[in-house]
Amino acid sequence: MLDFNSPVRTISLYLLVLMLLSACSKDTQQEDTDITLDKNLEYTAYTPRSSDIKISRGEYKDQLVGFWLGACIANWTGLVTEMDKIGRIGEFDTGDFYTRENWGQPDQPNIWSKGKPSDLSPTIDFVLRKTGETWGADDDTDIEYMYQHLLSIHKTAFLTGEQISEGWLNHILPEEENYLWVSNQQAFDLMQKGIIPPETSRPDKNPHFDMIDAQLTTEIFGLFAPAKPELAVKMAALPIRTTARGNAAIISEFYVRLYALASQVDKNLSSKEQVLWMAKEARQQIPESSYPAKMYDFIKGQYDAGIPWEQTRDSVYVRYQVEEQDGYDITSQDIYCNGCFAAGINFAASLVSLFYGEGDLKETIKIGVLAGWDSDNPTATWGGLLGFMLGGKAVDATFGGNLSHQFNIHRTRQNFPNGGLNNFESMAETGLEIVDMVVREHMGGYHDKSKNLWSVPILN
Repeated sequence: MLDFNSPVRTISLYLLVLMLLSACSKDTQQEDTDITLDKNLEYTAYTPRSSDIKISRGEYKDQLVGFWLGACIANWTGLVTEMDKIGRIGEFDTGDFYTRENWGQPDQPNIWSKGKPSDLSPTIDFVLRKTGETWGADDDTDIEYMYQHLLSIHKTAFLTGEQISEGWLNHILPEEENYLWVSNQQAFDLMQKGIIPPETSRPDKNPHFDMIDAQLTTEIFGLFAPAKPELAVKMAALPIRTTARGNAAIISEFYVRLYALASQVDKNLSSKEQVLWMAKEARQQIPESSYPAKMYDFIKGQYDAGIPWEQTRDSVYVRYQVEEQDGYDITSQDIYCNGCFAAGINFAASLVSLFYGEGDLKETIKIGVLAGWDSDNPTATWGGLLGFMLGGKAVDATFGGNLSHQFNIHRTRQNFPNGGLNNFESMAETGLEIVDMVVREHMGGYHDKSKNLWSVPILN
């Protein structure tokens, strides 16, 4: 029996109580500040470094909202002039390309419209959806939405070919209007026969492997690996090769890298300097012997020389579709509309709007809309990128405020929750959860829950 009247025992018990209270206090503090661990993930000890990039999770949510909003604005604005101007090619003589003077002027017919202008807008101008209205999905946003959904439900950063195929077959309409074209449609047809990615882009199975399709479906992977472009490219590798090979895959990787670099760029630089730095960094990974590298260097040289964007765009048409320089031989392939959907010519057009837009969201969209070819795709790419860099609140303010954040994925896809209705904030939350997983499991980084930020090691 303890002798509570003993001074020694009293002191011992007192010290024991203090130790227990201290331990409880530490446990409580640990619970408040540590990340919530996912039992399905493996974690390694993390020691912060001075070189780490700190990324506010709250700000990143607003940036993801900006991505979706910017992409939708640019996508729907670009649809007004999609395939209006592709040059003078056989039966498709679309006349002179648009210039800056055509902004705000009547829209002209595209190659399918039988002489009628766009139903979206009688003039070439921004297409906006205000509060109370809903943005409809299109092929520049819907498969990216689907990939985000698949990453979330499978709790993985690296989708398998089987997961991709199951997702496509579940969420894409098999027979009705399904908003798929060229390589995406061919890949989907192959999936319905049991062929699994990346076999769906093999040139002997998919002759459209060098079209634009992978660009519009995979850029978002760059946002799931902030400041880690090579990790982003690895995550996007199989989704890209679901529909693309060769130069088309190289081009798609360029866009993925740009999206990841947006979290690494020095925010003290001007918007123009940020965009040019990101492009320069991504260019370094393009193989020198490829036509995308030569296209980039040609267009950047024109820009640096102060040549107007219209003249550079006209030179792109002559150099690549008329003269077939730098190994770009689409014209010799004698395919529909001279490859107006091809990855190459639209990559060149996108660089014109990127460089000459100089980081200004409105100006970049305007140039992209007027540049020609598949004009909704480059604009959606840059609208999403610059929208992310600005953030949702700033994008909204840029276009006068009161913009809708509602989104209907079932305009083009099927079998999503809530009848396909969603909003950009909820979509951004899903994106944040994916980044949480990637930072912890694949970056060796840390989610500081108390400060609501990620610490990303940039040197490993």
